[in-house]
Amino acid sequence: MTAAAELVSTDAAPEVGRSDAQLIASSLHDPEDFAAIYGRHARTVHRYAYRRVGPEHAEDVVAETFVAAFRRRASYDLDRPDARPWLLGIATREVAQLRRAEETRYRAMARVGTTLPEDGLADLATTNVAARAAGRALGEALYGLRSGDRDVLLLWAWGDLSYEEIATTLDIKKGTVRSRLHRARKLVRAALPGGLWDEQEDAR
Repeated sequence: MTAAAELVSTDAAPEVGRSDAQLIASSLHDPEDFAAIYGRHARTVHRYAYRRVGPEHAEDVVAETFVAAFRRRASYDLDRPDARPWLLGIATREVAQLRRAEETRYRAMARVGTTLPEDGLADLATTNVAARAAGRALGEALYGLRSGDRDVLLLWAWGDLSYEEIATTLDIKKGTVRSRLHRARKLVRAALPGGLWDEQEDAR
């Protein structure tokens, strides 16, 4: 493991009182401060990566995300107090390197079904639909999406980012986010049974 990887994977408790931007700024002079960024956001990044590429690759995505973030911290926009969208953007690019593994995961879901994640789109699995059947439908829908549309949808649904945050994260226009999300939601809504997507929409 590199020195950077050891630093960002330190089991540090999230620091209270300073924003992410302040911690990143101070880490330029005191690199150990960056461990608090890991402490605050590693679980979120892991949950997002786990859903997209599964347990086989999630840890690697988390490690690569925080190592890349540490190396790029000097370019972080200090006007953004919350680093979560930035980190999820890096994680999304890491997932793109594992596109085949991600699509294999969705194909497997479509074939045999699977237990859905615990929240986000998992809320679509209600008592009137078997979780396995919902998993198959979700796998088919996600596999059928264009990669750009999938990134936008999953940053919205599993990353819990706003349109503005997604636009900044992916370096695209807000209107592009809106159109990609509209396409993706339409496809998923059509694929999932029993009006489950409408229930998810109401919960947002």
